[in-house]
Amino acid sequence: MSLSNESRPSLLSQLMQVPVIVAALGYLVDMYDLFLFSVVRVPSLKALGVTQDQLLTEGITLLNSQMAGMLIGGVLWGIIADKKGRLSVLFGSIIMYSLANIGNGFVTTLDQYAILRFVAGVGLAGELGAGITLVTEVLPKEIRGYGTTLVATLGVLGAILAYFVADLFAWRVSYFVGGGMGLLLLILRFNVFESGMFQKVKEHTVDRGNILMILTNGKRFTKYLLAILVGLPIWFVVGILITFSPEFGAAKGLEGINAGKAVMLAFSGQVFGDIGSGLLSQYLKSRKKVIGIFISLSLLMMIAYLMFPMEDLFSFYLICALLGFCNGYWTLFITIAAELFGTNLRATVATTVPNFVRGATIPLAALFVQFKPDLGVIQSGLLIGLATSAVALFSLYFLEETFTKDMNFVEKR
Repeated sequence: MSLSNESRPSLLSQLMQVPVIVAALGYLVDMYDLFLFSVVRVPSLKALGVTQDQLLTEGITLLNSQMAGMLIGGVLWGIIADKKGRLSVLFGSIIMYSLANIGNGFVTTLDQYAILRFVAGVGLAGELGAGITLVTEVLPKEIRGYGTTLVATLGVLGAILAYFVADLFAWRVSYFVGGGMGLLLLILRFNVFESGMFQKVKEHTVDRGNILMILTNGKRFTKYLLAILVGLPIWFVVGILITFSPEFGAAKGLEGINAGKAVMLAFSGQVFGDIGSGLLSQYLKSRKKVIGIFISLSLLMMIAYLMFPMEDLFSFYLICALLGFCNGYWTLFITIAAELFGTNLRATVATTVPNFVRGATIPLAALFVQFKPDLGVIQSGLLIGLATSAVALFSLYFLEETFTKDMNFVEKR
């Protein structure tokens, strides 16, 4: 017997559930803390005595420390989320990255900075995957795309907030603000309930959070790898093109590019991209089609960013915003990864996939540094951008469509 229109929960009431709102706010704090380094990279390094010609090199070292932490944290928190529950990660990860970011405000040496960026990276790795897993499991399949869009939109607003806070306060205070927001959000999390799907699986003898079930099974490993590769262009744009926008601007003859402003504009664009991709996915009833559209648009914007002549800062910043819009398939790609796997492995996948993509910044940055002496900044960026886009589109082609997939299943050995 179906519910009447009067008794059926409204879309808004379902989206306003406590787990959805708390997951969205958690991603906001996560993105604030994650991208604050990109915003304050230059002033913080200068304050620690780094010379102008070493800003790029030392910046990449610190970025790699953060991303290495996220790689390790992605595996750690994903396994914990499937073995102990989604809530254990939502509590543990936010405590770790909040305290680490407060610590960032006290650093006096590059070594301290690198260690704390690593610890923060481990903590930050758990937030999005656990949140997306929880949202996809508590919402009906017909509207879970709206839920993940809400999470993505608030998350991206966190990156924008990082710019404005850093603009108002000194870089050390900006880190304190991020850590403080995380500790305040921790209080709200005491009202969150666990996923019903996970509770049911927990009652049975099912192997949970065993990453070897992915790595030793050809079919699962292929799906897992393809899901990771689909996201590569996003973090090439964020980790290379936007983070090091002053260097790319200088190579195009533009001086005075502010990395913090480039980050803020890119993520302002991504807010609209996340909303647009989520709504378009619901309209087309397809994840794959929308992701393909956004990867293609991203490639065009990469070429414009690197190859089109720009005579003023406005044109450069406009392309940064458009690049951000094209990155708006970030949450869709994590959602499709979560939907590909059963409840006993879902959090492991949803947490590790985005962090392996983030961690891909390390080899991408290494390739960029390797090619730069011979090819120059622009040509090196173009080569890597073309390669990541081609790999992403190829991988997307072989992924299954998951829009209407039932999430209530488990993976068996």
